[in-house]
Amino acid sequence: MQQHIKAPFHNVTGGLFDSVIKADVGEGAGKIIESGGTILAWADPDFPDPAMPASVQQALIDSVNHGVSSHYVMPIGPRELRVAIADKIQRQTGLDLDPSRNIIVTPGSDSGLFYAMYPFLESGDEVLVPTPTYPNNMVNISLMGAKAIEVPTQAENNYQIEKSQLEKHLTPNTKMLVICHPNNPTSVVYRKEVIADIAEFVIENDLILICDQAFEDIIFDGIEFVAPASLPQMLERTVTVCSMSKGYGLSGLRIGYIYTSDTLIDKYYGAAVNILGAPSHLSCAGAIAALHDDTIINERQVRLANRRATVCEIFNSIQGVSCQAPESGILQWINVENIGNGADITQFILQDQNVLVNPGGQYGKGFEGYLRLIYGCFRDDVQLFNACERVKDGLINFK
Repeated sequence: MQQHIKAPFHNVTGGLFDSVIKADVGEGAGKIIESGGTILAWADPDFPDPAMPASVQQALIDSVNHGVSSHYVMPIGPRELRVAIADKIQRQTGLDLDPSRNIIVTPGSDSGLFYAMYPFLESGDEVLVPTPTYPNNMVNISLMGAKAIEVPTQAENNYQIEKSQLEKHLTPNTKMLVICHPNNPTSVVYRKEVIADIAEFVIENDLILICDQAFEDIIFDGIEFVAPASLPQMLERTVTVCSMSKGYGLSGLRIGYIYTSDTLIDKYYGAAVNILGAPSHLSCAGAIAALHDDTIINERQVRLANRRATVCEIFNSIQGVSCQAPESGILQWINVENIGNGADITQFILQDQNVLVNPGGQYGKGFEGYLRLIYGCFRDDVQLFNACERVKDGLINFK
């Protein structure tokens, strides 16, 4: 039957017939957990520890006790949640959005990213993707029959996107630009002038911009965050995808959202029931509570900010290894190119220390000499630091 599978799926594998080291594909990570291993490869805050905020827990309990959570919500998400999201967006970006015309709730940002791209892409289209980037963004493009064109950024320039490089890769087939802001895996926040250049490039070339903002909620060192959609003429051509998983630590509730112009949202509303289904009623109740609880982000911001120096100290103490303090979120990007290939090192650390991290090559060509590690894992700092020390031991043993 394989001959009947569409061409874009030919290279997709779930690990049943070959080895897959991607943490969120197949049962690989599950088997590591069953063996007593440690996962520092899932961008799931506080994993594997219980960490649900009290306000969210109570909202879920109340929803169950009221007996209504077994029912559907609207495929676009309940209005109360969209109102809370609109309030958050206004505080964060200055955009004044209509909850009934500019926002749709999705079952997580992964499905949101796929759905955001889906109305635009077809065979023959090209999509510019500055790398390193979240791998699913490139996979989505391929699954739709389009072609992802990698536009590498440079460590020497703090991985900032350069307009000249975008222009270099532009062709008559270019339809879309996909950015991950703040960036996954580097944690870098694109500066205001870079976002302005991106907006200018998108407008000049009549492109659609997909902006993956999953890590927007926690940014360090007073760095200014500018949402591309907030710039003049950009809401109408930017589809922004956000998540309740990273900043709020609610990965298991699977709530994300998209915001854009009402012209585009009308299309997303129209096909939501066919493609997205509907978000969980219970999860929506938890998300509403989280958006009304300012302490969640504040507590996580302080705790993660305090971790960064120790994590960097651990890895910078290894000869041939280097890293910079994260600018956002829960991700640590580690340069190991002086000691070996990231994929080989990942496999060795797993065998030597039973700890899983991410090889950098998954995030784009030319980044094979890097590792991504989730320093936001574990609720307790000591547990996280102990896990990082095991990765350090693996790196030393590999050398």
